[in-house]
Amino acid sequence: MNPLADRMRPKSLAEFVGQEHILGQGKVLRKAIESGEVSSMMLWGPPGTGKTTLAYLIASYTGADFVSFSAVTSGVKEIRQVIERAKYQREVYQRKTILFVDEIHRFNKAQQDAFLPFVEDGTIILVGATTENPYFEVTGPLLSRSRVFQLRPLTEEQILTLLHRALEDPERGYGRRSIDVAEKALAHLAHLAGGDARTALNALELAVESSSPDDADNVIHIDLSVAQESIQRRAILYDKDGDVHYDTISAFIKSVRGSDPDAALHWLAKMIYAGEDPKFIMRRLLILASEDIGLADPMAIIVASGCARALEWVGLPEAQYHLAEATIYLATAPKSNSVGAYFKALAEVEKEGMVEVPDHLKDASRDGKALGHQQDYKYPHDYPGHHVAQQYLPSELQGRRYYKPSDQGYEKVVAERLARWRKDRSQHDQEK
Repeated sequence: MNPLADRMRPKSLAEFVGQEHILGQGKVLRKAIESGEVSSMMLWGPPGTGKTTLAYLIASYTGADFVSFSAVTSGVKEIRQVIERAKYQREVYQRKTILFVDEIHRFNKAQQDAFLPFVEDGTIILVGATTENPYFEVTGPLLSRSRVFQLRPLTEEQILTLLHRALEDPERGYGRRSIDVAEKALAHLAHLAGGDARTALNALELAVESSSPDDADNVIHIDLSVAQESIQRRAILYDKDGDVHYDTISAFIKSVRGSDPDAALHWLAKMIYAGEDPKFIMRRLLILASEDIGLADPMAIIVASGCARALEWVGLPEAQYHLAEATIYLATAPKSNSVGAYFKALAEVEKEGMVEVPDHLKDASRDGKALGHQQDYKYPHDYPGHHVAQQYLPSELQGRRYYKPSDQGYEKVVAERLARWRKDRSQHDQEK
């Protein structure tokens, strides 16, 4: 017998649960399927959201020949065979062919390019399914000939609907068997499935098939503890080369920058749980310590560097303490992005090119006496407060301001001190 998830696969759009944003009444994809006039497309979304089911429904509504294969196990040879079959179907029976390619992102460029001429001439209608962003993983020419539809994780309510349907359906589900599942157990399955209908249905099947009827009433009783055993801890969808990887690290950094330690710890835990490289996370924290905190808290880079060193010495799992310490410290530190002033100076250098160093700043160790290098240089430590106003920028850039200290943390003190020094230099420039 086929798995429950396969048996419960919807046979019509009316049975399809979720994805109302693309399949609701009046939506483009629904109208195209119901009319039988569909074009090549990419179905992009997490596992268990209905990509394969939707491909089957498209073939069913269009009356097309349906060919399915996985990019994991198939290659160019199989593609050629499918194309020959599609040509035969079109020439002999005037029948369209829906070619469903699961995990199309696993095909390389040459394999994807093999579809192009046959998509263009209508030999096949390509339906690609991918958990990765097709704008990164599918070649441009193929993507330009396809419509992209993004599928979203199912809500817990939608998964509950599917679980109840599986328990009640007498033909494909468990409707003919005496099964009593506690609502708390169903709610647990729906919650831990993480938007994946297949995970929820597989867990329900495991709970049912691994339980025996009660001797008293001959009914299979499934309570919360059985549900917990059947689903246990679900593996997080996290492809280190894909969207979830980039989206999660983005959420992590934005949470630290936004001074929310709780959110930052959540995303940190998700990454570590999913097997992310801890050094990658620490590198991003080291960057943030200067980019987003800088002189508002000069200890930020020291703490981050210390935790990075500890990570190298200790390793996981103990280094989770150091990752958490760096995350919490940086998230709760005052913020400033003023160190980015460097890139303003860099842009100026790129625009202006090489400019002359003022003579009094030049090195005098070689030919200073002959050329007057360093002749009028004022040594700051010889003056009160160890500061003296003099020209430091090239003459063409006198008065230019790159660094603008914030009013946060320690940098507020820096701002007050720098304001006095800049005022002195302005007066010095005016007197020259």
